[in-house]
Amino acid sequence: MTHSYRITLLPGDGIGPEIMSVTVDVLKVVGQQLDISFEFNQALIGGAAIDTTGEPLPAQTLEMCRQSDAVLLAAIGGYKWDNLPRHQRPETGLLGLRAGLGLFANLRPATILPQLLDASTLKREVVEGVDIMVVRELTGGVYFGQPKGLFTTETGEKRGVNTMAYTEAEIDRIGRVAFETARKRSKKLCSVDKANVLEVSQLWRDRITQLASKYPDVELSHLYVDNAAMQLLRAPKQFDTIVTGNLFGDILSDAAAMLTGSIGMLPSASLGNSNPGVFEPVHGSAPDIAQQDKANPLAQVLSAAMMLRYGLNQPQAAESIEQAVLKVLEKGDRTGDIMSPGMKQLGCRGIGESLIKVLENA
Repeated sequence: MTHSYRITLLPGDGIGPEIMSVTVDVLKVVGQQLDISFEFNQALIGGAAIDTTGEPLPAQTLEMCRQSDAVLLAAIGGYKWDNLPRHQRPETGLLGLRAGLGLFANLRPATILPQLLDASTLKREVVEGVDIMVVRELTGGVYFGQPKGLFTTETGEKRGVNTMAYTEAEIDRIGRVAFETARKRSKKLCSVDKANVLEVSQLWRDRITQLASKYPDVELSHLYVDNAAMQLLRAPKQFDTIVTGNLFGDILSDAAAMLTGSIGMLPSASLGNSNPGVFEPVHGSAPDIAQQDKANPLAQVLSAAMMLRYGLNQPQAAESIEQAVLKVLEKGDRTGDIMSPGMKQLGCRGIGESLIKVLENA
């Protein structure tokens, strides 16, 4: 029986179109092998949308995403649009997409692949065996809190304001996702906050602690965010699943990403209760290497694997892609960001061709 899915592709900016092209080719091969049919529809977001429509998230893009089974996003932004007003910047389109689809839970794995141990800037004994899942709240906190903006005081001085705010319901729903995720892993959950100085963090800690009674099989611990950042670099193997708010999660997940040697290797999944999820690499648009065939497409490819597993319930297809990535790395094929002595350096297209060969010979 053929399984058919409608996928919205958002290539975005910079290296986005290059890594998306490789990923679509990989999905087509896996689909043919496992009797999965994909209908791909492409839409604009970020800088590309601004240049064409004047908006970072056109209404038709959001509607196309809502009508999809899943959304595959590459990367947005670049120097070209950095000086635009805040509401017109590419990043505003990304926030609007998350809010428009109700995607409140961001899953960001940071796993050390044996083939890339020496690519990490940390000592082998520190990072070997690291397997962390960061569960980041995505539609609340300081990025969405009100009031926000630039204001002029009575003295004529500019004052910038952002509000960090969470309700009990917002904390509870991300907490449930985190406990359920930890339950499927090693049953260890660390909640990160700043409860010693922030009232919103005290509420966060109180609610997560209360939720823990419903998950007696999960070991819960708490860390302040500054200590958590230090511990990620000092002894990352102590962590399994981490849950935290929007701002802290943004920072800590990028720090965890670098344990692996390159942010170009890490995928993510943004999920809600009912709308399709958005699956995207953790890295940015890298405009400095765009259209030079230097980009690492593996985080985008692994994001497609997360789409298959978490968004489409196709674990066999996800496993097929993940194993292909491992085999390509075992062959010694590398892009520049993960290159090491004795390996073979390839471009974005070359890595894609290597993945296709592995899949076809599986």
